[in-house]
Amino acid sequence: MSEQKDIQHYMRDGTLRLAALPPLSLYVHLPWCLKKCPYCDFNSHEVTSGAMPEQRYIDALVADLEASLPLIWGRTVHSIFIGGGTPSLFSPAAIDRLLGDIRARLRLEADCEITLEANPGTFEKDRFKAFRGAGVTRLSVGVQSFDDQHLKALGRVHDRAQAIAAVEEAATSFDTFNLDIMYALPGQTLAGLEKDMRQALDLQPPHISIYHLTIEPNTYFAKFPPVIPEEDLAYAMLDRITEMTGQAGMGRYEVSAYAKPGHRCFHNLNYWQFGDYLGIGAGAHSKLSFAHRVVRQVRWRDPKLYMDKALAGAAVTQETEVSRADLPFEFMLNALRLRDGFKLQDFSEKTGLPITALQPGLDKAERQGLLERDLVSVKPTERGFDFLNDLQALFLTD
Repeated sequence: MSEQKDIQHYMRDGTLRLAALPPLSLYVHLPWCLKKCPYCDFNSHEVTSGAMPEQRYIDALVADLEASLPLIWGRTVHSIFIGGGTPSLFSPAAIDRLLGDIRARLRLEADCEITLEANPGTFEKDRFKAFRGAGVTRLSVGVQSFDDQHLKALGRVHDRAQAIAAVEEAATSFDTFNLDIMYALPGQTLAGLEKDMRQALDLQPPHISIYHLTIEPNTYFAKFPPVIPEEDLAYAMLDRITEMTGQAGMGRYEVSAYAKPGHRCFHNLNYWQFGDYLGIGAGAHSKLSFAHRVVRQVRWRDPKLYMDKALAGAAVTQETEVSRADLPFEFMLNALRLRDGFKLQDFSEKTGLPITALQPGLDKAERQGLLERDLVSVKPTERGFDFLNDLQALFLTD
């Protein structure tokens, strides 16, 4: 357990030399859901008796933000992502208040991207429009599938008709929005996947995030695992997804993200490019850079405990400084997810380390045909993209 340290602690001399600080994003975690999905390992909690403590939770978020201000003093915020849980359970008035309180305390980029996660089972007509009115600029709709059978197996609270209605509503309310889709679902065939993707693409989303269903520890599916498609079929599904999105004018710019030109998600790009983010809310994570160190923080996970602690000025439960030895792997874990890879200069700027720190891993990966490089940049090959875990593992420290 750690206490919030004095700002001087972060500013003291250290082992790194960062010439400049990377872009800064804000992540806000709203932890409640109507129902916990059997595959979900996020910090989400079912709304039980009574309503969510909306106002008290926002009070706690604001207290958390205020306690963190000295760490990001003078820095501009480029994007805000409100994730969960199911943030669209919060009323538009509560989101309006939250964003107003954030704006009063932070300097936001003029075209700051503000994303809100929403689920089709939690919206009624004009609700998305009201989120737009509250200042949200981008919606991320957790559809997962347009097949009623798969939705049931995934424990989703919406059906196909609600999913389509929600996406159509998002399209009329927002200039840009995202669909979350999952593949390699229990009992899914290649023909079934194609049908799902056709329906998704017919709705003309500017951005799609696509995830392979994985069985995560400490979930219902971990205790009672469903039968999911074998690896070869899952690879065939991913190839078909990439083909279909490509035909629809969407480029695969990150291992699980496809976008039309001008619709890439800045917030996620900032994560993958090893940018900084302040995370507030129950269980939220932060990564913050200073002139001589990179620090990670974690907030209290249980919503009630988080509110109590944040209101008492002690939202952070854990804080660690990333060691010089771990920085290359941490950087590569993110940067190699990008189709275009990264510039060598970015590595030095964001870690304060010389490029030689990557040399052994780069040499090995190139020999195995997993990445290509020149004097300016490094990017994964097709094969490296397909075997991303193997590629990332080459940069682990012994």
